Amino acid sequence: MKFQVGDKVLLLHSNEEGEVVEIINKKMVEVEVGGVRFPVFTDQIDFPYFKRFTAKSKPSKIVKTYIDQLKKETSLPSNETEKEYGVYLIFFPVFNKDIFDDDIVEYFKVYIINHTSTAYTFQYELSYLNKEGFELRNELHPGQDFYIHDIPFENFNDGPRFAVEFSLKIPDKKKATHFEASLKIKAKQIFDKIEELLLKQEASFSYLLMDNYPDRQQTEKLDLGKLSAAGFHIYDATKPKISSTPPRSVIDLHIDKITNDWKGLSNYEMLSLQLKEFEKYYDLAIQHLQPNLIVIHGVGEGVLRDEIHQILKNKKEVKSFVNQYHPKYGNGATEIYFKY
Repeated sequence: MKFQVGDKVLLLHSNEEGEVVEIINKKMVEVEVGGVRFPVFTDQIDFPYFKRFTAKSKPSKIVKTYIDQLKKETSLPSNETEKEYGVYLIFFPVFNKDIFDDDIVEYFKVYIINHTSTAYTFQYELSYLNKEGFELRNELHPGQDFYIHDIPFENFNDGPRFAVEFSLKIPDKKKATHFEASLKIKAKQIFDKIEELLLKQEASFSYLLMDNYPDRQQTEKLDLGKLSAAGFHIYDATKPKISSTPPRSVIDLHIDKITNDWKGLSNYEMLSLQLKEFEKYYDLAIQHLQPNLIVIHGVGEGVLRDEIHQILKNKKEVKSFVNQYHPKYGNGATEIYFKY
């Protein structure tokens, strides 16, 4: 390795000087410039003294340029300036040596990369089957590479689930209120990715979280006159305000999360409200082709849980469902997996 931790380096593309703070792998290091840390390829940096020794000793002659001599800026073609690549979750494996002097992955550095021209706020959540996870809220600016945290290699044996919820930093009435993306990675997939990296001599692998932020769903307007002429009965529902309910990857069916006026309700009325809420978000999950849905029903006497499980047994879209210990919800949640 040409560089070591603590080396002063020069960023070739920006001419800034920084310091190597960590060796990621044979092709990448992490540098710190002005208090900001980020990964760079080793072919994009050099030692600053090389520049100092090769710089000209005498200042070059200053050439004056007048305003009428300036060339007009040439803009990129529209297809290039408008091209966006989406938002990705990036994994950088950090290697170490074992007792046989072979390269092994010690941990992964995880980044969110925004290759769009839009600024977002996001909530990141990493959860496991048998241990506590990690949560983070922050902003993601256009073109930004955002470092999240490190994940030990052995943690991929515990069924990690990565979930990110995006919202526009500047709200737009034409756009959805939020967008959710989730990802489950199995240990075998990680082994395959590492082998592919070593074969291709690449530094990282990525997963697409979002290509384009979705538009707000438009409610289709029906021609009531044609329906009436066709013999359908049209009822006036006092023109209630129509709102588009976004889907959720996790729904909480505790009664105080559904309504504020629950204290005067009977057990039957509360159960009916909870099941209605479940059916609403179940249908939304199917409409949006979600891979899974977590339903928080609590423990208690298990009445709500049993009702939901009985409903799921008769749903053709359900591939499987499981009620097991979750580090965040304990035994009070059921995870549903869909088939399409």
